[in-house]
Amino acid sequence: MPHMLRHTLTALMVVLLAAPIGAIAENDTADTADSDAAPLGQLPLQSLRNFADVFNQIRLSYVEEVDDKTLLENAIRGMLSGLDPHSDYLDASSFEDLQNHTTGEFGGLGIEVGMENGFIKVVTPIDDTPAARAGIQTGDLIIQIDNKPIKGMSLQESVTLMRGPAGSKIVLTILRSGISAPFEVKLKRDVITVASVRSETLQPGYGYIRISQFQSRTGQDLKKELAKLKAGRDPLEGLILDLRNNPGGLLQASVQVVDEFIDDGLIVYTEGRLPNAYSRFMASARNPADSTPMVVLINGGSASASEIVAGALQDHRRAVIMGTTSFGKGSVQTVLPLSEDSAIKLTTARYFTPSGRSIQAQGITPDIIVERARIEALTANGLEITEADLAGHLGRGDGKESDSSSRKAEKGERKDLAADDNQLYEALNLLKGLNIMSAPKTALLDKKSETGTQ
Repeated sequence: MPHMLRHTLTALMVVLLAAPIGAIAENDTADTADSDAAPLGQLPLQSLRNFADVFNQIRLSYVEEVDDKTLLENAIRGMLSGLDPHSDYLDASSFEDLQNHTTGEFGGLGIEVGMENGFIKVVTPIDDTPAARAGIQTGDLIIQIDNKPIKGMSLQESVTLMRGPAGSKIVLTILRSGISAPFEVKLKRDVITVASVRSETLQPGYGYIRISQFQSRTGQDLKKELAKLKAGRDPLEGLILDLRNNPGGLLQASVQVVDEFIDDGLIVYTEGRLPNAYSRFMASARNPADSTPMVVLINGGSASASEIVAGALQDHRRAVIMGTTSFGKGSVQTVLPLSEDSAIKLTTARYFTPSGRSIQAQGITPDIIVERARIEALTANGLEITEADLAGHLGRGDGKESDSSSRKAEKGERKDLAADDNQLYEALNLLKGLNIMSAPKTALLDKKSETGTQ
């Protein structure tokens, strides 16, 4: 065995044995195939020799010279990727991207982008960011970054070019519909905070909260958005929590979200091989939980932390889960730093809902399945005639003016929501139905008497 190869193999063994993994299996039959069947906790010597031989052959014979560091990093990456789809080696760039993803902060311009015909298309500028302040608009095509043509670059390469330290400058060349020639926009990068939670009032008394991913601030942001909805003019009678296409994020963030809606009990628990992989996360009773009737929307893009939230709320019968079956990622990844700028992401446990269900490769099945569909109203010749449209129709009998315009306006709003997002439309209808059925009968009669109905 060449001296350099022997030195490499020795170094490799030292690294492998730095943690108390076990002894190398070495016996009279070490060179046979049976030597790989080493007792648990021992390293098979023949497999190590094979690794060293392959390592040396690549160093000597590969068409281009590859340095040892790159080969060893590739070996680590291959070792992790062979375990499951979520274990991975994180080099400096990947490690930084992961940190940005979980904190929601990075140096950049503040635009959501996609690819179109080889160029970067602006999906939307984020409010109060350099891109929004510079007048970047939805639909703009970025064709150059600092005079470097975009054509031929991947989306990730382009995004990497646009990111950078806060305060650094960048020039984008923009092609905009309605303007004949490309033009340049000079921007200064800033710290961009990506809000993972947003809310709006769908109709009086019915709120909507969207969580796009689970970051370190998601629990706090949810509290703020929920308080904002409750501070509205109308009492909050129903809430829709939208977790569709939410790929997950931090486990602790999902626990904080569930804790906002239940007072006590188990939220999620994890099991793994190591003692610290066994964890139980319980709801706290520090503050009274929100009790607003709730529907949670999920789909095949809802994964990991999203499934923790949906599964816990379903098991506690705190919310109706609606949509389609979730992705089915029921494993926990732990980031183990190797140095200041590299780490491994290793699957260390499975998580289970409060009732003991494993989500892994199965997902959360909604209480009510609603497929995404396009809804169109069926009308005769495109016209919809009501009694109020007929000439000489009888009045209401209560002295009030008969007018179908408000009725049609309300119906138009419903049709728009049904056409744009039928799952959200059905969730809103369910909440209204729950409120109607739970309202006291006397309250309904009082409401009728107010309108003059006997």
